[in-house]
Amino acid sequence: MHFPTLGALVTVAVAGFGALRGGSAQDLVLEDSTLDATLVHGNSVIFACQQISKSISHASAVYYPHDATGHYAADISHYASSSMQNATCSVEPGTPQDVGIILQILGKTKTAFGVKGGGHSTNPSFSSTTGVQIALTRFNQTTYNAHSQTADVGTGLIWDDVYASLEPHGVIVLGGRVSGVGVAGYSLGGGYAWQTNQYGLSLDTIEAYELVLPNGVVTHVTAESNPDLFFGLRGGHNNFGIVTKITFKTFPQGQIWGGAILVSGEYIDQVKNATLKFANVTDTKAAVIPSFVYAPAAGGLLSSILLFYDGLTPPAGIFDDFLAIPYWIQDVSTRSIVSLIQSSNVSSTIGLRGFYHTVPNEFYDDNFLTAVINDTTFYGDKLFTVMNTSLVTWSWSIEPFQRNILSHGSPSAYPSQRSKRFLPTNLYIGYAGKQYDDVVLDSLRASVANMNRVAKEGGQNIDDAPLYGNYALFDTPVEKIYRENLPRLQRIKKVYDPENDMGLTGGWKI
Repeated sequence: MHFPTLGALVTVAVAGFGALRGGSAQDLVLEDSTLDATLVHGNSVIFACQQISKSISHASAVYYPHDATGHYAADISHYASSSMQNATCSVEPGTPQDVGIILQILGKTKTAFGVKGGGHSTNPSFSSTTGVQIALTRFNQTTYNAHSQTADVGTGLIWDDVYASLEPHGVIVLGGRVSGVGVAGYSLGGGYAWQTNQYGLSLDTIEAYELVLPNGVVTHVTAESNPDLFFGLRGGHNNFGIVTKITFKTFPQGQIWGGAILVSGEYIDQVKNATLKFANVTDTKAAVIPSFVYAPAAGGLLSSILLFYDGLTPPAGIFDDFLAIPYWIQDVSTRSIVSLIQSSNVSSTIGLRGFYHTVPNEFYDDNFLTAVINDTTFYGDKLFTVMNTSLVTWSWSIEPFQRNILSHGSPSAYPSQRSKRFLPTNLYIGYAGKQYDDVVLDSLRASVANMNRVAKEGGQNIDDAPLYGNYALFDTPVEKIYRENLPRLQRIKKVYDPENDMGLTGGWKI
């Protein structure tokens, strides 16, 4: 993920599914006879849009590019402009049953579609389409249950709003670390949180899913009711249907300590050394994300450091080396989690073209971080020569989680094994100008290949490491995401999506 503090600072049951629990009597299963003949036999996406409009309830709505209300524009909008496409129509379902109707129409007509939660994916076509854009905007409720200590969270929300809803109750769920990240893609892909050292990944804290299967059935999926499907949803992205609500465990949450520091390039070695020292910290309440950044508007090489401690103040010694570095800007204090998240304002990078990619690390050492700094300078200079100020930022983010973070959960689609955790080191580039796509992507791939080489030459056994799907570039082979879990996931998919209707949308297709 791009950690954008820098940007803000410097500028019903169906045959074969009878065993499923949670199917509603309100589930509507469409027969071919209910569809317009022209729709069933035609190829025009507009017919699918029209049929959806006629079939859904008043809780939902379809919008077209000429829409003057702003709904269509909001529905197709994405954080990165390179991820956005002009859909033939957009639909905002307001009930799970309407999602079921929509999926049946799309499946029967074989119409391409996209499903958007927060719209933070930088992979084109993963949550966008030129067909029918489904926007989960209306699934926007957070409900706290004090008795069960859980929260039901709609998948149309971003984490800023979830945290704000739970704050009066003194609890939190594991979610995004910066502003603007959506619940849906983050949670279905894995979910690294500020509290991951304490509680695991976000998916490790999920109790249940409200899932609309491709055949229209709305079902409540838990580890007890459907262990295979529960396994698949935890890290399996959008392969099994559309999730409209997730039930998370909650954890007590008071004020925290944290914020951002911006450091000029002349002190970059101090940032590197402080990062290496932090890797030995054993306090599970502490977390840090140092980023090595090239930003032409700020003069070239610099570092953005995000600090977090789950308490009013950190014990002496944990962050001292970071705090001792001379800085341009420092915004670190005792504050609410909402304040921390919203301090990472993404407004300065919204609308840029952009891509993520990732390297899985066993550990960080001096050699690897030095290579990160060198690559940042090399590719920053190279791209600036070609792109000038169209290059906004090139950023490698370091994520030093503790070794036991995967002990908090049970087997899941991601990660493919839990005996060893890998660190999801993230590369992000933000820029303007579609004409630069090729040179940007070539540089992105080359840098990741180089950093993989450096890691392996340094003794890291990462050839079979699962790549984090929320960071991996769009052309990454799906085998590298799911590894040994792929055959099991493919078997699960054949049961719940035998017609491969979810293959009509983008993502990590199994």
